[in-house]
Amino acid sequence: MAEPLEEEIQQLNELKTELITFVTEKGLSIVIAAILFYIGYIIANKLSTLVLKLCEKRGLDSTLSRFFVGTTKIIIIAFAAMVALEKAGIEVTPFIALLGASAFGLSLAVQGPISNYGSGIVLIVTRPFKIGDTLTVQSCTGVVDEIKLGFTELVNEDEERITIPNRKVLGEVMTNSYEFIKYEGVVGIEYASDPEKAIAAIIEAIKDVEGVAEGRPLEVGIDAFADSSINIGYRVMVETAKLHATRYRINMAVHKALKAAGIGIPFPQRDVHLINAEK
Repeated sequence: MAEPLEEEIQQLNELKTELITFVTEKGLSIVIAAILFYIGYIIANKLSTLVLKLCEKRGLDSTLSRFFVGTTKIIIIAFAAMVALEKAGIEVTPFIALLGASAFGLSLAVQGPISNYGSGIVLIVTRPFKIGDTLTVQSCTGVVDEIKLGFTELVNEDEERITIPNRKVLGEVMTNSYEFIKYEGVVGIEYASDPEKAIAAIIEAIKDVEGVAEGRPLEVGIDAFADSSINIGYRVMVETAKLHATRYRINMAVHKALKAAGIGIPFPQRDVHLINAEK
């Protein structure tokens, strides 16, 4: 039992000797490397803060500002890490070669996420939309809440978060109606009623409804001649965040306006004529 114990003690002594030798030879270099990395980290924070203030001064979009700040910080920290490793006596060239080979192999396995990040960079730089705009893509509509490198998040009136990969956003037809969205409605009036009077009443009713966009065109006119009614259509821009609440108010306002103007809203009806055929 004594011999294994002596071997372990000898191994510990050898490890201790190697550790002391390493610290004696490389200790100062490691300390300097740590200091250099810490200085680089501080510089990265200072410069990223400066970039953020410059972006705010220029009035850049918050998403674009965060992209510039994050990129600046990552580049400086990576450069500081390379300098620190070199100072510590660690050769970084093999790591760079290994990273390149790994990136090539990894890119084949994660083409989807990489294409999302690439599309995210294009969206942030070109800025086809910004936070607060109303975006419709792939039958999904909502207010843009976040634009990240990998995906874009929309929020609808029900506070549901819709996450769309950026490659889907960039590669599809999108509609940007900014902070408003179009609402279309139809109401039928009796053929005996005056359509011009009905149109004027609807215009007056809709323009004062809360949530209707001010200064945006309001279109009201004859939409179709149906079997039992003249259909009056109206198209109006409303706040996206209040779409359903606003359209309910619009429909109620239209109903009250037509009733006050003495214009009836008919129900479907059909005239049936009976003919007695004598044989």
